[in-house]
Amino acid sequence: MKRIVLLGLTLALFSCNKKQEEVKNEAVAEKTNYAVFGDSITDTEALTSAEMMAKFKEMKEEDTLNVKFKSKINGVCQKKGCWMTMDLGEEKEAFVKFKDYAFFVPMNAANQDAVISGKAFVSVESVEEQKHYAKDAGKSQATIDSITEPKITYSFMADGVLISK
Repeated sequence: MKRIVLLGLTLALFSCNKKQEEVKNEAVAEKTNYAVFGDSITDTEALTSAEMMAKFKEMKEEDTLNVKFKSKINGVCQKKGCWMTMDLGEEKEAFVKFKDYAFFVPMNAANQDAVISGKAFVSVESVEEQKHYAKDAGKSQATIDSITEPKITYSFMADGVLISK
């Protein structure tokens, strides 16, 4: 009997904690006119896309940087919203994935402003990876076939995302 009561209390506590997190996300969204994905974050102290580009230019492949920046979403995975690209200016973009594959963003979020928080790093993307992402993005077969060399990618592992409503 004690085990049943303890189990009930434990479930009630977890249920309350979940509701508190949902309320917190809704409060952030209402206050800032953003939809919240992943961890609750704010748009305060977010770097601009130009400032983020300057940070990426200074980084080497093994470097990581905890940072938050705001920019326009250029594209989103059209299979399930499991990645997106963000404009950095200078015809460059950051390739954004989501921490632990724990959340996705809406597939129709392209061209909206967003704030992301997490870890920035520079990586080398293989030809196979590039082709996979091009296919997910709905690119033509000719575009996919034209990918023949690895490329340096400005990458980002986001733990929280705000997308303007």
